[in-house]
Amino acid sequence: MWDYSDKVKDHFFNPKNAGAVVGANAIGEVGSISCGDALRLTLKVNETTEIIEDAGFQTFGCGSAIASSSVLTEIIKGMTIDDALKVTNQDIAKELDGLPPEKMHCSVMGREALQAAIANFRGVEWKDDHEEGALICKCFAVDAVMIEEMVWANKLRTVEDVTNFTKAGGGCAACHEDIEAILERVLKERGETFDPQAASLPKVEAKVEKKPMTNLQRIKKIEDVLNSLRPQLMADGGDVELVEVVGNTAYVNMTGACNGCQMAAMTIAGIQQRLMEVLGEFIKVVPASEMPKPEKLVNIEGISHA
Repeated sequence: MWDYSDKVKDHFFNPKNAGAVVGANAIGEVGSISCGDALRLTLKVNETTEIIEDAGFQTFGCGSAIASSSVLTEIIKGMTIDDALKVTNQDIAKELDGLPPEKMHCSVMGREALQAAIANFRGVEWKDDHEEGALICKCFAVDAVMIEEMVWANKLRTVEDVTNFTKAGGGCAACHEDIEAILERVLKERGETFDPQAASLPKVEAKVEKKPMTNLQRIKKIEDVLNSLRPQLMADGGDVELVEVVGNTAYVNMTGACNGCQMAAMTIAGIQQRLMEVLGEFIKVVPASEMPKPEKLVNIEGISHA
């Protein structure tokens, strides 16, 4: 289980500036719910002074993603947009008293959302994709330009570092050779030598050798986690129930006070974070209302649901 600072916990349990800003004139959207993390940052910028007067966020993701988004809005309020553009992902992590290495990509997402919002305010196009053919990690849609930028900015040295900061390489691992090539090139430019041995990922190797869980085993673990969280939800008048597990997606119903609650998305994000920690693998938690029609569902073992 990852070790979180008190500031990360505080921003997760008591997020600042959650929700959309009324009258926002700058909007930045990054990530994708299908990839596990998504952030929509809204800003109200004074058009004369270009000072950020208000900031709000809507995040789908883990506790670190919510905490990073929350602290980012606190950092940039009162700044001019030029000063805000100088905020780095390291600044976001530092303000949280650090993030687990595996969660540094959450701070990167915040930085990109800020860049996108300011570009939107200025009326210019902002892209997180680059020229065709530069896509390195197809699992998480991460391109070579982003990887190279993160290697330079954060002095990354290993494939695992790159995965922690960008999520690239955290899926099927087919892109590891391409990531190594980028590392080798950048480290050479830095006057350093890339060591393939040092870049090996014990966690990835262990994951490959480990016999994958059956869907029934995954469902049992998910139910155990939900049962451990239910007393806390029930104390607030709510509850959660597992409806279906399809591949790496768990569909749940939030009931009682949790149904329609403004904080329901954050509650689901917290459940997702806990499940990933316990299962040791990426898993999405999605409201059952977004579940595909039954005839389109196929479980992890390839058996269609009637």
